[in-house]
Amino acid sequence: MSETISGGHLVAKALKAEGVDVIYTLCGGHIIDIYDGCVDEGIEVIDVRHEQVAAHAADGYARITGKPGCAVVTAGPGTTDAVTGVANAFRAESPMLLIGGQGALSQHKMGSLQDLPHVDMMTPITKFAATVPSTERIADIVSMAFRECYHGAPGPSFLEIPRDVLDAKVPLDKARIPLAGQYRASTRQQGDPQAIEKLAELLQRSEKPCILLGSQVWTCRATDAAIDFVRGLNVPAYMNGSGRGTLPPGDPHHFQLSRRYAFTEADLIIIVGTPFDFRMGYGKRLSPTAKVVQIDLDYRTVGKNRDIDLGIVGDAGLILSSVLQASKVTDTFAKRKAWMDELRTVETQSYDKRLPRQLSDSKPIDPYRLVHEINEFLTEDTIYIGDGGDIVTFSGQVVQPKSPGHWMDPGPLGTLGVGMAFAMAAKQARRDKEVLCLFGDGAFSLTGWDFETMVRFDLPFIGVIGNNSSMNQIRYGQAAKYGEDRARIGNTLGDIRYGEFAKLLGGYGEEVGDPAEIGPALRRARESGKPSLINVWVDPEVYAPGTMNQTMYK
Repeated sequence: MSETISGGHLVAKALKAEGVDVIYTLCGGHIIDIYDGCVDEGIEVIDVRHEQVAAHAADGYARITGKPGCAVVTAGPGTTDAVTGVANAFRAESPMLLIGGQGALSQHKMGSLQDLPHVDMMTPITKFAATVPSTERIADIVSMAFRECYHGAPGPSFLEIPRDVLDAKVPLDKARIPLAGQYRASTRQQGDPQAIEKLAELLQRSEKPCILLGSQVWTCRATDAAIDFVRGLNVPAYMNGSGRGTLPPGDPHHFQLSRRYAFTEADLIIIVGTPFDFRMGYGKRLSPTAKVVQIDLDYRTVGKNRDIDLGIVGDAGLILSSVLQASKVTDTFAKRKAWMDELRTVETQSYDKRLPRQLSDSKPIDPYRLVHEINEFLTEDTIYIGDGGDIVTFSGQVVQPKSPGHWMDPGPLGTLGVGMAFAMAAKQARRDKEVLCLFGDGAFSLTGWDFETMVRFDLPFIGVIGNNSSMNQIRYGQAAKYGEDRARIGNTLGDIRYGEFAKLLGGYGEEVGDPAEIGPALRRARESGKPSLINVWVDPEVYAPGTMNQTMYK
């Protein structure tokens, strides 16, 4: 008699072939055979307290490692709970697979427990969504889903596996199990050679170029190519999203605070791996007289919302390396010295103007002081995560990761509640790294119970809560629109001592109300070796400039 294998074990073998070494999950009767398979394949099973966290963690794992993440949830509410995490990964171009349970095929349309049209719901927010129709096809369709994750710009896939399909056993020789590394082609596209030459020519003529290095620089692992490009051609660089940290703070080509000025005054603007969405003012913040070049993995993104002079589709690293090689500029440093000095002056003036608030001793604590202390605390091995509204808007102006791949934020969907899951994935995947997450108190309250998961799996991290007992980003807009007498409707939170919450769950916690104690508290959290929460009471009447300008809605 030939050897047989169950559907859950086929899932595990397919995950192993893809290089997945951990799944994030919340248990349910539809999916437990997958756990059994994962144990046999040496895949770690991390069980969380909410399916949204499982999906966010799979997203975070993909961002940190460059490998696809995987979350496994049960049918019905288990899958719908994970929708937000999948949607966030979709907008952030993060490759992950969500596997959801489903009622047995033999009970199709009979009203089985937790039966919902999962595929119909997931199709608009994934690159691939399907039902596995038979046990023999499980591994084959899992590999198909992973392939689709990497078609063009990365993104999530979804599979539902009916309970009887997952539990059934089939002859091993009837089930195609893909071999590791042998069922997917390279997805790295070089870019049109003529477009490469044209960009090289534009750079040769430009006296005031600048480049924005977006998240796809990290997605493509193009850090070295980007550094060689900006240094070799003497181009000032700005970074956003996961592209932050491409250049270290203090690098002569690293700029941050002068971006608006550069986008207004430049004669050539190169946008790499960032769409013209709300974060870019839909392209309207770029000078109308500048030549604009857009480089992206996805053809559909290039030229969307704004006309461009040149678009190149492909891998950021390959394209930047090719442009550098094709460039014949020999006097770039002398030619652009005045431009670099001009931007550095603007940068310095902006920094000096804000510095008194970053050093403020006021009580309640100025949020600028909090994010300043965090920035001073970071090391080259600290992965920084931002999860919140107003407080994270402050941090985007001040916090500068010191290494590539060490910045994580929700991305363009703006999802609150990603922090705990991202910290979980980052620490699990890179135990050699320190992980620090800045939460707003509103964001933390959404998924904060998974602090217990961090304790249970011994995943130490430093959590900092900027606590103003409000959803301040919304509160400001509400006050501006409807008046102060209606400013507190639907956005005011309790004064929660989250440092005590951390202790309750077995972690380390402190309450901080004096700005002088922020740094010492961070150091004590680091030394504790435990999951930690430093609850910092910040001034609820102080708002970030981006909040006051309501730029997220413009």
